[in-house]
Amino acid sequence: MFKPTVGPIIGHTTTHHARIFFRGELQKDALVFGGVRHRRSGDTPWSKGTFIQLTSARDMSDVFALNDLAADTEYEYQAGWFSPMSPVHTVETIQELPLQWPRDVYSFSTQSSTPSAPRAYIVGSCRYLRMTFGEPSLPQLGDRIFASITHLAQRAETPISALLMTGDQVYIDDLNIIAPDREYKEILRKYRMAFSQPHIKKLMSSTPTYMILDDHEIEDNWPANKNKKDDLLYNNAIAAYELYQASHSPTHQLLEDGSIDRNLERYWYQSTHGDIEWFVTDSRTRRNLSAGDRRILDEQQETALCNWLIHSPARVKFVVTSVMFYPDRKRLGDDAWKAFPEQRLRLLETIRTHRLKNVFFVSGDVHGSLTSRLRHSEDPDFEVHTIVSSPLCNSKLLPYAKASTFILDQPLARTAAGDYRHELTSEVISQDNFAHLVVGPEQIRVSYHDREGQPLQTVDITLR
Repeated sequence: MFKPTVGPIIGHTTTHHARIFFRGELQKDALVFGGVRHRRSGDTPWSKGTFIQLTSARDMSDVFALNDLAADTEYEYQAGWFSPMSPVHTVETIQELPLQWPRDVYSFSTQSSTPSAPRAYIVGSCRYLRMTFGEPSLPQLGDRIFASITHLAQRAETPISALLMTGDQVYIDDLNIIAPDREYKEILRKYRMAFSQPHIKKLMSSTPTYMILDDHEIEDNWPANKNKKDDLLYNNAIAAYELYQASHSPTHQLLEDGSIDRNLERYWYQSTHGDIEWFVTDSRTRRNLSAGDRRILDEQQETALCNWLIHSPARVKFVVTSVMFYPDRKRLGDDAWKAFPEQRLRLLETIRTHRLKNVFFVSGDVHGSLTSRLRHSEDPDFEVHTIVSSPLCNSKLLPYAKASTFILDQPLARTAAGDYRHELTSEVISQDNFAHLVVGPEQIRVSYHDREGQPLQTVDITLR
């Protein structure tokens, strides 16, 4: 068997289930199968292998489901692919072959079954990896921050429950001015290169990784900049996104037989970690830009989000939106929630009128990191926070955000019941960075680190 050409990536992981994505390689006129086997760390015998036939329709990649795992347990696994000599083999018959697995052994841990256990997360966005003539240019610049994240994860007192990548994991449009990539094979090549760099590969092979797309997975400021010729680009970009990012996320349901449902109806999803829950929105592909009903989230998604906010018993609720919920930018803010004030106000009023506590909006996009607090002039019980983490790796062509980038001297919204007023609770970080969140019983500690892993700033947010 051969090592994966991309991956493995540990995706959605629960107390008893984990998903593993990887890619093999096309073999002319030959069948290709991928396999995964696992065991508890410290055990000698491996499980029976789980195998899937890899096909060019999925770029020789797939997602493997590991079921009936034990909670709060470290597992080891191996992953590989091969082409059998006989062209008549099936997933069932290859089970009996004497396979020689690749030597690499990876590890991951299942979630704790203790609801109130402290949890920790890594949050980041906007990882620029410039491609020149199909190859990454100076790839170490776009990869080294992941070595720092891995080092932090290995020594963290509270185990990292998940890596949240909140948009722009790839820049499909990085050479749009010179030589735009619009063909499916070109976009797939970018994903392969972006996710097979050594440090991000090591991190994602052991840390449950959750992703959502933003505009650069398609085109800058999508869909505002869409033209009549962009349908092909969109279809190709979304097909690649579904394979490499959405495939291992919770948006794919688990079927009764333990396999993953290949059908995909939406990109937004929910994830639960004890008494902490995440609602990861798709704030990019379901926009309505018409004057009569402007929406950044479609009606179905808004309804689901509001119902979750109201009815979820979670102690802490994180809402991920790839673009900033607030504060608004002075310039170029129309790509974010600033341009959809009615829908934003509906969400805020839902939180306020239902007396909901410990709601946090998590985002990236702006190439600057910060935390901020939103209050209501006439309702002292209302409080909402944002946590922004961006970028993991900036392009020299793009500026970093700073405090003067944002509108901070006027209310976010004015209503008959009072004003929504916000303030920064941190400095604005204007360099490559990532966020380390630790959710404890009484507070969330947000620590920002530079690309070398050195601490930049720490903010403690009291839970109510």
